[in-house]
Amino acid sequence: MDYDEIIVNKVCKTLVRAGSAFLPDKMAAYERAVQRETNEQAKWTMEMILQNALIAEKNASPLCDDTGIPHLFLEIGPDRAVTGRIMESIEEGVKQGLRTLPGRPMAVRGDDCDRISQALGMEEDPGALKSAPILIRTIEEDVIRLHVMMFGGGPAIRAKTYRVFHKHSVQTVLDEIVSWATDSTALLGCTPCTIAVGVGRSHYEAASLMLQALVDGTYDRQSSMEKEITDRVNAAGIGPLGLGGKTTVLATFMKVGPQRASGVRIVCMRPCCCFEPRIAAVEL
Repeated sequence: MDYDEIIVNKVCKTLVRAGSAFLPDKMAAYERAVQRETNEQAKWTMEMILQNALIAEKNASPLCDDTGIPHLFLEIGPDRAVTGRIMESIEEGVKQGLRTLPGRPMAVRGDDCDRISQALGMEEDPGALKSAPILIRTIEEDVIRLHVMMFGGGPAIRAKTYRVFHKHSVQTVLDEIVSWATDSTALLGCTPCTIAVGVGRSHYEAASLMLQALVDGTYDRQSSMEKEITDRVNAAGIGPLGLGGKTTVLATFMKVGPQRASGVRIVCMRPCCCFEPRIAAVEL
């Protein structure tokens, strides 16, 4: 296969960076949380998470032993084109990145039934792990930009995508999200977390918007709805690793898409763990 080696190398390095380093705004959010925490166990836990992140970034090693499933988000400018060759090069870059990080060997062998039952075990090659289906959106900037996110298993287990009967009330929807998030963070274990929320017209759209929320979100600011979710879940006092304290949630990232005239809203909520979103971006 004649790959574009420049793209392959860029994607490889971006995946490693996503899996091994916090973005600056997340580091700052943790530092703020440590400063305001009065529970000594919670404070120590967050200090250790920060120390782990600094060592992982220095060594370009995984932030967590659950190195995650690659989720890709591609942004395309108005005069840019994405060819099949570019997509193949991105796929090869992901493969090489998983080998370099290294990713945990998590690709399940066999046909459909074998993969569901896990009867044939796992592939030994980290690069055999396929990324999730790629999402694409257009942007005004005249670039091609790829965001790489590494999704762990714990948040996927505690996530939820379901209908909410809104009763023509924003508060009804927020109450349901807070209820889901409070229950899930109590069971997640690896808190403090980041709550990612998408509200759409279908399960697919809601999940896609949840991913967009992670791409667009910043710990430096939250909307009024995002802040309400964060504050109300924090009021439950679950805290880092469930040890209590002021910070169960560092921030909420929420994306609301177009809605249909209907009595329900489809909501996707993912309680990203203390290391997520593990995310990095590169211009191709």
